[in-house]
Amino acid sequence: MSIQVKELAFVFHAVKDVPAARKFYEGFLGLKTGQQTEVGPGLWWIEYDLAGQALCISNAFPGSPSSSVALEVADLDAARAAAQTAGLALPGEIMEFPPCRMFQIKDPDGNELMLHQRKANP
Repeated sequence: MSIQVKELAFVFHAVKDVPAARKFYEGFLGLKTGQQTEVGPGLWWIEYDLAGQALCISNAFPGSPSSSVALEVADLDAARAAAQTAGLALPGEIMEFPPCRMFQIKDPDGNELMLHQRKANP
């Protein structure tokens, strides 16, 4: 059983020091901030738009891989069921955020990918 991947949702980089990361991404690289959400006290999710693709940084996921790719899927619940049926390694449950939902899977080499679905009315 396969799932329907629609597009690249975002590329993610875990950061520890948000002010230093912002100085690099916004100052040195000159990227413009898109969405920025404080997801908990002192924990940030910040998106930069790069020609219609999102580069995201966050300090909200300690222990996360330093980089990851998120793929937008048509139906997140169906994708999760398909991953379970296929016996894929699922490191966690579906995570809920105001604009989206997502969960992680691992490929045969242990590389983590996020499967992601935007909410209709975030």
